[in-house]
Amino acid sequence: MAFGVTVSGKLQTRQIVLNDTTLRDGEQAPGVAFTTAEKLSIARVLASAGITEIEAGTPAMGYEEVSAIRAIVEASLEATIIAWCRMKRSDVDAAIESGVAMVNISVPSSDLQIAAKLGIGRVAALEQLKRIVGYARDRGLDVAVGGEDSSRADVNFLIELITAAKNAGARRFRVADTLSVLDPDAAFALVAALRANTDLEIEFHGHDDLGLATANTLAAIKAGATHASVTVIGLGERAGNAPLEEVAVALKQLYGRDTGVVLPELENVAALVAAAAVRTIPLNKAIVGEHVFTHESGIHVDGLLKDQRSYQALDPQLLGRSNRFVIGKHSGIAAITALLSELRLSVSAEESRVILARVRKHAVEHKGEVGRETVMTIWRELCERSLPKGA
Repeated sequence: MAFGVTVSGKLQTRQIVLNDTTLRDGEQAPGVAFTTAEKLSIARVLASAGITEIEAGTPAMGYEEVSAIRAIVEASLEATIIAWCRMKRSDVDAAIESGVAMVNISVPSSDLQIAAKLGIGRVAALEQLKRIVGYARDRGLDVAVGGEDSSRADVNFLIELITAAKNAGARRFRVADTLSVLDPDAAFALVAALRANTDLEIEFHGHDDLGLATANTLAAIKAGATHASVTVIGLGERAGNAPLEEVAVALKQLYGRDTGVVLPELENVAALVAAAAVRTIPLNKAIVGEHVFTHESGIHVDGLLKDQRSYQALDPQLLGRSNRFVIGKHSGIAAITALLSELRLSVSAEESRVILARVRKHAVEHKGEVGRETVMTIWRELCERSLPKGA
């Protein structure tokens, strides 16, 4: 399925905007607390990496949060700085104090949340939304309306919310899968239904409780979403959010879609956020994990040495990285031969097989990869045994 809209018989596409909410939703991950200096550093690297929208925090939290957001605004980054607000004038006032040019005003959109959080009904929620959006617009702010729990809301009511938001001056509606209840088919159907009824910008905000946040985000974009809410390394509440790095690279790799993100910068961005959040990036984390381009399997290494495309679809150079081969239990003769050649160690075919057997035994006993120094030690021991006695 192609992206875009058809105009005069030609497929038109436009850049997908990634709205990074690491500093807001990401910081809501249990135990994560960024200092102002850390927030500013993260915002700087995000902007340097091509992120053009940064949801920097929740001003209603108080003075320190307002000051942190203002510090980011005053850094004059090439990015729109956004504050998250509830449907309260005091929240909008705090956002104005922080200096942002845009706010995301959150409205509970499912009947369950409207009743539980606001203690009112649909009609009253619509009226409150109109007042607060109008209040923010009258004070010069761009407004996005965030439909909290959109994925459990009545679609017809969502359309009413979007219409009310537009009439009050909002430019965007955020479709939030707050509790991660969607699959890609459902995400596509929901966004397609909304897109058919509005020309507002549509942003998709996916949570990852079922491990589907990236897939759901891609499906939403296919259905017509123009913006995607993401966080670095998927940081966020519970199981987190759609990871910035996955969405950006998947859009480029699978669909040729531009996000403006400088892909080789993603590894550095992930490292900075992980350090500030005191979180470890899993070795096998998609895109930014240390082992993404690391290979051990003998069959794979043999194929890669002959033609990289045989066992790797994602080009590491796209991310400013390169392949790495490790020696271990699953290594084959091709990897051993290549390493010995690289180390300029001369062996016969039979000796290579002996070294491989020793390497596999060592890997099992030590539960890990076998370093170069160990391979060299095995080679030396083999050579010493091969020397005539008294030599």
